[in-house]
Amino acid sequence: MARLAILKVMRIILALVLCFLANTSGAQNRTVAITFDDLPLAQAGSPANVTPAERLTETRNVNLAILNGLKKHHAWAIGFVNEKKLTDGGADQNRAIMQQWIRFGNDLGNHTFAHLDLSKISAEEFEREVVDGEASVKSLMAGAGKPVSYLRFPYNHTGDTAEKHAKVAAFLKKHGYDVATCTVDNSDWAFARAYRLMLERKDEAAAERLRTAYIEYTGRELEYYSQLHKQIFGHEIPHVMLLHANRLNADTIDDVLGVFEKAEYRFVTLRQAQSDPAYKTPAALTSDGPMWGYRWARTLNIKVDGSREPEVPAWVAEYK
Repeated sequence: MARLAILKVMRIILALVLCFLANTSGAQNRTVAITFDDLPLAQAGSPANVTPAERLTETRNVNLAILNGLKKHHAWAIGFVNEKKLTDGGADQNRAIMQQWIRFGNDLGNHTFAHLDLSKISAEEFEREVVDGEASVKSLMAGAGKPVSYLRFPYNHTGDTAEKHAKVAAFLKKHGYDVATCTVDNSDWAFARAYRLMLERKDEAAAERLRTAYIEYTGRELEYYSQLHKQIFGHEIPHVMLLHANRLNADTIDDVLGVFEKAEYRFVTLRQAQSDPAYKTPAALTSDGPMWGYRWARTLNIKVDGSREPEVPAWVAEYK
């Protein structure tokens, strides 16, 4: 009798475990890698007509706020660095700020030296941009015993011709780089531009309205691209989120990450996200820099309706 009672209890426990797993499998399967471009500080949304000391203070504050937010939410991230921005003003101080990314448990990637557009320069010029872009990130990552494994193309332009694309792809492979994709963005640069003007004018009511609209728009974009991937692959895939190092994201990092948490996403590394089989799908050449879902749809000859993607509110885009 005692043995039967034990078996009954074990069956009940097993049923509860299976029920729990069934109810949480959706959350476990939704993952996102967080990425930041234009480190140490994005141009869009940055203060104008300031002294080097003031810009350095802004850079330090923006990066620390982002890093603290990531740590609070147990979110790993990779920051893509433009070497020219590091060396233009306060090189040692800027490198110390980048060192914080590694000390907080994150990685750094190459975003080229001067953020030049591959569609407007030759493959050879771009290759020099890549090599020159390694100067600081390579030594910083080496100090942590890590290689620089990822390059993100400026403007997400991967080559305007098949010949140029192939030549650069071969160069990157030879130098040990994987391309950092992105599958969802929230046009933070457009919001950041308006946000900076509001802060400079001390228009807190407008700034609060913008922060609210920004978080709402982020959620809508996340839902749109999740549905887009379902249309393309028949299921959701890991996301790679594109953000920029700016004051807006520094001020809203808790809420931005909260958008993913409320949608039951887990934060993973870029390598984990891009290990999904969907990322092996060749990305079609484009004349601009759309998210990878659009590129994959073109490769697979799947018609998608991009007009359904949410647009940045007109009052934000037109704010002057």
